[in-house]
Amino acid sequence: MATALQQPIQPINPLPKPVSFEQFIDWYPEDSEYRYELHHGVIVQMPKPRGKHSEVAGLNHDELAFEIRRMGYPFLIPRECIVKPSDDLGYEPDVIVLDKSTLATEALWERASTVQNGSSIKLVIEVVSTNWQDDYEVKLTAYEAMGIPEYWILDYAAFGGVRHLGRPKQPTLTVCSLIDGEYEVTQFRDSDRVGSLIFPELSLTAEQLLGLGA
Repeated sequence: MATALQQPIQPINPLPKPVSFEQFIDWYPEDSEYRYELHHGVIVQMPKPRGKHSEVAGLNHDELAFEIRRMGYPFLIPRECIVKPSDDLGYEPDVIVLDKSTLATEALWERASTVQNGSSIKLVIEVVSTNWQDDYEVKLTAYEAMGIPEYWILDYAAFGGVRHLGRPKQPTLTVCSLIDGEYEVTQFRDSDRVGSLIFPELSLTAEQLLGLGA
């Protein structure tokens, strides 16, 4: 998730700067009205999704959960999860699909709902807000480096820059598929059926997953 309202915050208890990932998860408050991420050692306050952002995230959660049950995949979609790309980064995606069989190898899973191995993650989804650079550029690079097989960018309001969406800008679902260690990017719009290597039998269109269908 990215938003123009995100801002560095002062931790309740003073911490050394930059903050390490371990310090971040030890500090992370429970039952907060906000979510938090760690951006290069700086704790950043991320307002919880509201309105259309929340609607699109919830829609994709529900559709993928249904597909997991329908196909009998050994996956789960946790309510909360922090992804640790490195010792000074921590992201909390809008939706994340995990491989159940690998969670026993995740040292921080039981303690902090955190995954740090790309092999534990099948799919990450970010719903774009006005600070679109995070999703199209910063997080894409981090998720690719982790070896996460698939990354979806849901840009329901065409917030992204022209270099990503072209002209005229249109609502777009971008699927980044990891091929030979690099993301290959495919964009879907309107009635395009969304193609996914992780969910090959999925029969939904871009406008449906972007919350734009009738």
